[in-house]
Amino acid sequence: MNRLKVIGAGLAGCEAAWQIANAGFDVDLYEMKPQKFSPAHKYGGFAELVCSNSFKAARINSASGLLKEEMRRLGSLIIPCAEQTAVPAGGALAVDRQRFSDLVTEKIRSHTHITVHEEEVTDIPDGIVIIATGPLTSAALSKKISGLCGGYLSFFDAAAPIVTFDSLNKDRIFFGARYNKGGADYINCPFTKEEYLKFYNEIVNAESAPLHDFDLPKSKGTDDFAVYEGCMPIEVLAKRGEETMRYGAMKPVGLNDPVTGRRPYAVVQLRKENSTGTMYNIVGFQTNLKFGEQKRVFSLIPGLENAEFVRFGVMHRNSFINSPKLLNADFSMRKNGSIFFGGQITGVEGYIESAASGILAGINAVHRIKGAESFILPPDTMLGALSHYISDETVENFQPMGANMGLLPPCPIRLKDKQDRYAVVAEAALRSLDAYLNSNLPII
Repeated sequence: MNRLKVIGAGLAGCEAAWQIANAGFDVDLYEMKPQKFSPAHKYGGFAELVCSNSFKAARINSASGLLKEEMRRLGSLIIPCAEQTAVPAGGALAVDRQRFSDLVTEKIRSHTHITVHEEEVTDIPDGIVIIATGPLTSAALSKKISGLCGGYLSFFDAAAPIVTFDSLNKDRIFFGARYNKGGADYINCPFTKEEYLKFYNEIVNAESAPLHDFDLPKSKGTDDFAVYEGCMPIEVLAKRGEETMRYGAMKPVGLNDPVTGRRPYAVVQLRKENSTGTMYNIVGFQTNLKFGEQKRVFSLIPGLENAEFVRFGVMHRNSFINSPKLLNADFSMRKNGSIFFGGQITGVEGYIESAASGILAGINAVHRIKGAESFILPPDTMLGALSHYISDETVENFQPMGANMGLLPPCPIRLKDKQDRYAVVAEAALRSLDAYLNSNLPII
């Protein structure tokens, strides 16, 4: 019987190996710890949590809670282990890191169909393989992945925030591209001089987030990553002078505010983040400000007074492939269907998102070896929406994305309370998932 291979025993790799093994197939799981550690990892166990010990909100009418429930229904390993090792955290699911890692490790090592190999993988194996090596993939394997993918995104990364369209103040914004080129591709947020100066003063005095040692650029001569100058944080640009933003991301040239009939003093543009137009990113606003500061300062942008941020800007070392150009929604490569990716290397952001992608990669690796059709969840489920997002060829300037309600279709009925709207959307997602599972059971 053919053996499948999984590289990396993080959250995604463990979920993938679990799915394959539970389907009755033998799987070789490769993990370079404890022989070699990345700059961020310290513990020898599997599924090590590097940053927070929280898997975020547990309630179903939240993006993370909905995703966790979908994972349960797909036979997740990680979610039951997290629940068994949970610590008090209000409405969130948080864990005792060591107990959680130990429990996942014990379950993986004791499975009769899983063979663990404690060694670094420096090349991509033949056969059906799932690459789940995370954002800190070792340098040797990174080079191989880069060659395979025709360009591997690995740099000191600053990403822009994303807001929901429904939360924008439509009275303060207008659609249109500069010089009327490209139709209504952008949403424009016009500033008066007074509004701009207030915004400038707040952004240059806002507090930045601290960086981990492993996030910092390496010394000259190393090749595992470098500073990406094209993603300069907006607050760094602002500190170069009062007018720099007006000659950069906030330049008003080629635009006229239909309300005043004149060119604004400055403009912030929003661009579609997905094909359905439910989410928009703030163009040129890559940032390393603390999340609370982003909410406070960017809410000063006209039209964003009550904006819902589905992703705040981040700045850190990150390695991920350009998934919309490379992957199918089943997490296999378009040019080589025997190679699957899972976890943060695909551009999903967050613990449970990484684990969830591993579930789908594992299920689909089994489907591939059995010659069955791909197991692709509907886009109105949270995991389905994530998998469709990372494989959506219309997505430009791809950046990591976590679970958020902006990925799902909007609530079909008018409800004032946001949590009530989210409850309706979550219930619809679970109904859709159950209907899909009733007619498309994974081969496990």
